[in-house]
Amino acid sequence: MQSKNTERGQQLLYQILLIRRFEEKAAEEYTKTKIRGFLHLYIGEEAVATGVIQALKDEDNILATYREHGHALVRGMDPGVIMAEMYGKQEGCSKGRGGSMHLFDKSKNFFGGNAIVGAHLPMAVGMALAAKKLKQKKITCCFFGEGAAAEGEFHEAMNLASLWQVPVLFVCENNLYAMGTALRYTHAMQELAKKGPSYKMASSTVDGMDLEAVMEASEKAVKKIRTTGKPYLLVCNTYRFRAHSMFDAELYRDKKEVDEWKKKDPIPRFRDSLLKQKLITQKKVDALEERVEEDVKKAIEFAETGTFEPVENLTKYVYSENQYQ
Repeated sequence: MQSKNTERGQQLLYQILLIRRFEEKAAEEYTKTKIRGFLHLYIGEEAVATGVIQALKDEDNILATYREHGHALVRGMDPGVIMAEMYGKQEGCSKGRGGSMHLFDKSKNFFGGNAIVGAHLPMAVGMALAAKKLKQKKITCCFFGEGAAAEGEFHEAMNLASLWQVPVLFVCENNLYAMGTALRYTHAMQELAKKGPSYKMASSTVDGMDLEAVMEASEKAVKKIRTTGKPYLLVCNTYRFRAHSMFDAELYRDKKEVDEWKKKDPIPRFRDSLLKQKLITQKKVDALEERVEEDVKKAIEFAETGTFEPVENLTKYVYSENQYQ
């Protein structure tokens, strides 16, 4: 049992380290104009995607927001293919046409990457309803931010999910500021988990900066959904260390507040827990960091050597090529 815990702990540390370094490198490449358009980094929130996805099965569906690089990596998408997509290369998961906000991989049951705030919430309910109708034993997991919880789609999705009793895990990544407006200015009820019971939906809140806590809360939520077939709302209170996007001047929050939250960084918190439990050694930590560095380097090399789509393909995929068949 100890060896299994050791192996799992090391894999989790690798995943959370990979997200951090991948995002840091993406920011570097953005400043070099290798990545264009919008770029929303997941730095600080890594424990949420890493912890929640551990509780899911390969056949379960996942939908995420435009801040989805971390979710895609944990789900098992190739870092090189993700980076190539962000570079706009044909070798990317969406052939370079989607970019940072539209990562997609049907083979992983990873359905985005959705750029419109809240738009994927009704999609998640529809996918869960389809699974129920087809008698498929799968859950649809929908990640969204607290900004989306102020949108009409959130309430519509919660209402229908409860009415139809469909297996959806709603995961609210509450980073307190949405695009740049504090939670207290957008939600009359700031204890977001309390929105669940208003739709007769089970809900809970967890410290989203604590990977082990997120894993435990996610396992309980998923078990309840699989047992009852009913939806569940899990609120993960977290914090993004970087600006909303690379275009954000970040004038809406105090730097002292950011520094205080950085003391709760989920990566050293989890690493130190593993070291304390003697599930890992510092030598192994160093080796994992070297492995992550090498994997991110390979991802950049793959993206750099990728190819741009030729101009003559400009209208390809704009309309269905078999629409009249």
